Amino acid sequence: MLRTLLGEPPRVNSGYLKEAMDAMARMLQLLMNEIKESTDPTHDYRELEIWTRGLITSLDEFEQSSYAASFYAAKVHAESTDDMGPDEKADYARYVYFYKDGFIRMFATLDKLGNVLDDWYHLETSRIKAHFSYFTVLKQLEGQPKHKTLLIQLSSLKDKYHQPMNRLRKRRNTEIHHMNVEMQDDLWQRHQALHGKVKLEDLKAFTSDLELGVDLVSRSLLESFEYMISTWKKQTVRS
Repeated sequence: MLRTLLGEPPRVNSGYLKEAMDAMARMLQLLMNEIKESTDPTHDYRELEIWTRGLITSLDEFEQSSYAASFYAAKVHAESTDDMGPDEKADYARYVYFYKDGFIRMFATLDKLGNVLDDWYHLETSRIKAHFSYFTVLKQLEGQPKHKTLLIQLSSLKDKYHQPMNRLRKRRNTEIHHMNVEMQDDLWQRHQALHGKVKLEDLKAFTSDLELGVDLVSRSLLESFEYMISTWKKQTVRS
C-alpha cells in the first residue's frame, strides 16, 4: 500500500520476509483443514487462525513503515533542520513519522507473537506478569523442556540482533514514556552547546536498525510457525 502511495512498484516478498509469510500461510492451511474436519467445537483453531492472519498483517505493516522511513530518509541531505528548505523539512517529518511508527510496530508484532506462543503452548505467562511481553514469554519457555528446540532458536535470534533491538527498544520507551525521540537527540546536543545548529541524528544508521528489526521479526515468526507446523501431529489442541 505505502509503496503505491510513494510511486514505487508493489513489494515482491523475498528473503526472511517471504519465508515468514509462507510459513504462516502453511499454518493457515493446516488450521482451515482442521476446522473443516473437526468443526473446531472449542474454537481454539479459529482463534489461532485469527491470530495468524493478524500477524501476517502486522509483519506487512511493519515492513512498509521501515521501507517508507528509508525512502524519506534518503531525501534528507542537510545536516541540520536549520539548513532545510520547506520540501526537505516535510520529507524529514515524514521520515520521523514512519521511523517511529516502525519501531512501535516492531515490538507490537513481537508481543503479538508472544501472545500466540503463550496461548498455544499454554504457558500461563500472565501468572508471572499481567501485561507481559514477548521476552517474558521466552523466559516462560525455559520451564518447558519439551519445547527446548523452539526456545534455543528464538533466544539465538534475540542474541544475534541484541544491539539494534536494544537501541530500538530505548527509542520506543523514550517515545512512549518520556519525550519525542527526535527531540531527545536535540536536547542532548543542547546540553553540549547552548548555541549553534542542532545536527540531525544518523538517519542511515537509524533506518538500518529498523531494517534489521524487520529481519528479527520475520525470522522469529518463521522459527515459531515452522516449529508449530513440525509439531502439529504431536499435539492435540494445546500442548
